[in-house]
Amino acid sequence: MVRGDRVDSVEYARRVNAAADLAGAGVPVAAAARTLASRYGVSVRQARRYLEQAVAAGHLEVPESSVVFTVKLPESLAGQIRARAHESDRAISAVVAQALAEFLQRDAPEGRPGG
Repeated sequence: MVRGDRVDSVEYARRVNAAADLAGAGVPVAAAARTLASRYGVSVRQARRYLEQAVAAGHLEVPESSVVFTVKLPESLAGQIRARAHESDRAISAVVAQALAEFLQRDAPEGRPGG
């Protein structure tokens, strides 16, 4: 990893969880920081930040990875989605993901995923 690059939310959660595992196993902070620094190619200082987060919040939920999913929409619908995203200060992808998840949950047959 190039110095200064930020990791995505999935990798961040994995690193904090690894820190929580080390802390939970009773590994001293200095040793845990060195282990994390070596494992993830980060500075000991950054590794200590992961440990601090782990102590403060415990294990983090690892978010599901996202994939590109291209669809064609009517121009007016796309405009409404952009407007909603702007109004709620959220990404277009977040608005669409929430809308689709709610739709699938609502219309899922009993006993099926999402139902």
